[in-house]
Amino acid sequence: MNRYLKLVHMEVHRFRYLMLFLMGIILIFQVGAIISVLSDELSLKWENPAYSSVRQPFVPEGMLSFTWVISQTNFYFIIPIFISIAVIGLYIFFIWYRDWLGKSTFIYRLLMLPGARCQIYLAKLTAILIFVFGLVSYQLLLLPVEKLLFQMMVPAEWRVDSYWPEVISANLALDMLLPRNVEQFFTIYGAGIMAVLIIFTAILLERSYRRIGILYGLLYVAVHVMAVMFLPDLLGIGNPDSFLYTDEIVGLVFGICLVLLMLSVLFGFRLLAKKITV
Repeated sequence: MNRYLKLVHMEVHRFRYLMLFLMGIILIFQVGAIISVLSDELSLKWENPAYSSVRQPFVPEGMLSFTWVISQTNFYFIIPIFISIAVIGLYIFFIWYRDWLGKSTFIYRLLMLPGARCQIYLAKLTAILIFVFGLVSYQLLLLPVEKLLFQMMVPAEWRVDSYWPEVISANLALDMLLPRNVEQFFTIYGAGIMAVLIIFTAILLERSYRRIGILYGLLYVAVHVMAVMFLPDLLGIGNPDSFLYTDEIVGLVFGICLVLLMLSVLFGFRLLAKKITV
């Protein structure tokens, strides 16, 4: 366990500056967008107190809400989140291939460490999950700060309170990033974790068999993608003539995806232990 934690610490330490960069991008885009939207609206209201461009249900005319501001900044919330997804997506490959780069390849030292090689695999997976949920937690912590900024900029007589569920649902990026129920959470993040594990195994196939391994890796990814895409249709989801209820089909799909996930992990362990040599 101590060796595994050291490997996790090493991977997180390597990513720290990129993580800070992504956090800075999110902060600049979101806070800048909120200040810009509020500044434009408030400048018009100061010139004409009766003016209001806000049209929101259950909000008195002429009043501003944090929910409205968040709904007006959709684009500037989506951009940094997509940048973060793209960076972490590329890092899923880089976290492995970086160890093979250079004259003194670091992977040789990793593979010669005492203990099970699966710890290397688990440490890299844990690091990716820390990056993802670290950014999600950062976004959660940033929202109250942004609400405080809204309260500081808008006079009390011009603002109304907002509730967090309606704030999150008003912004497409937040609605995707912060699921409001357990099913949505497992669907979004479970699919993401499964994708990471499939890519990990595809990379290990390429590292194990080199040129022909590229084909093996692509086929491995394609088979899993096809299975996940067509599995619900094969089981009859949405078909009124199906012998299974929708909840039962969803449960079967979830169970099969869990089995595929475990097989990817075990296959990756075997490749790392038996096929990749120093």
